[in-house]
Amino acid sequence: MKRTHLLGLAAGVTIALLGGAWLAVNAWLPNGDALARRIEAEAQQRLGVKVTVGAAQWRLLPRPVIEARDIRTEQARPIEMGRVALYPKLWLLLTERVFVVEQAELERAVLSRDAMGAFRGRAGAAQAPGADFQLGAVPLERFVFRDLTWISYSGIPVAYDGEIDFDPQWRPRQASLRRPGAPAPATLDLKRDGQADRWQARIEVGGGTAHGQMALAESVKGEYTLTGELAPQNIEVAAAMATINRRSPLSGRASGRTTLSARGDSVGELARSLRTESELSVAQGVVLRLDLDKAIRTRGKERDGQTPLDSLTLHLQTQNTDNGTRFTYTAIKAKAGNYTASGEAVIWQKRVDASGTLDIVDGLVGVPFTISGPVQKPEVKVPPGFFAGAAIGTAVLPGVGTVIGARIGGAIGRIFGNDKKKD
Repeated sequence: MKRTHLLGLAAGVTIALLGGAWLAVNAWLPNGDALARRIEAEAQQRLGVKVTVGAAQWRLLPRPVIEARDIRTEQARPIEMGRVALYPKLWLLLTERVFVVEQAELERAVLSRDAMGAFRGRAGAAQAPGADFQLGAVPLERFVFRDLTWISYSGIPVAYDGEIDFDPQWRPRQASLRRPGAPAPATLDLKRDGQADRWQARIEVGGGTAHGQMALAESVKGEYTLTGELAPQNIEVAAAMATINRRSPLSGRASGRTTLSARGDSVGELARSLRTESELSVAQGVVLRLDLDKAIRTRGKERDGQTPLDSLTLHLQTQNTDNGTRFTYTAIKAKAGNYTASGEAVIWQKRVDASGTLDIVDGLVGVPFTISGPVQKPEVKVPPGFFAGAAIGTAVLPGVGTVIGARIGGAIGRIFGNDKKKD
């Protein structure tokens, strides 16, 4: 048979197969406006809130795809998705009636903690289209997202890009998370150890690293326990904070050790229960926008400048809650020239509660203080005879799973100024 005849036969077979596939898909999946309305109805039934879809379509060539655009939930702070695309394995669907998505893509999405919390326990399990189709062992093989913006409890938006490749039982074979536009490279990479429920983690942020490992264990009752250990090394604090769109009052290189743990019966429960424990030290630290020595010498009249730190160490515990992450600091110790400070603090729900002592001239004069109120403008109290206009500061290293960073905030106000004589 001539080559032209072979090519013609192959083309004919291909056209016949695609034609049959088109008829099969069209039998259970409408197109255009009808498809958009079907997606809206299905999403509303599962989520319990109204969902609007601007446009939807499916096509076979050059690659089978189901695509929806301009998706939005009707909430006080809505979920928005610019584009969602599913690339099913059509041949597997038609021949074995098994539904597997080779790749899912999400673009230009905005998700908030408040909006996602409204769906807790409501979204149904993933199902194949059509009651007579079965899910494959790996229903989704690859998930790709671009410009996914997450808005946390604090209300600050942060955008991410990334990819996840899945093994059976939704175990990530490998995953990558990036912060596009960050002042320094900020990435999280996970790689599975064979078929074991262990992953090597490699984190780069703020010019430093936080490499380590994580492990997942499942009980007979189906509850999961996540554990891990990371080693933050040489992370520039200000650059790390800028990675998550926050302004740091401190620069310097943070290093130490972090352990993490979580427990729950789903990925969402693991994220909500995540807690970390960190022992940290900051080298070459500088308190930005405050000259402590100038503030002391001028009784608080002048304070512009910087304060180099000889040393800073602290213990930090983070705990995810339904109302944001709770940060607990203990064993805070800082030294800057003739001044030393020690204390402890809790930051939660945008409020700070702290106490400590500022020692002047190597502990010869101790000034106890307490700090409480909104983080942006806390109230500082000292015993009669002393007056501090603002806080020495707090230190923050957010839990790992998003980014590692740190900060010291606040300012020293007038000390000894307007003192009242003791009776």
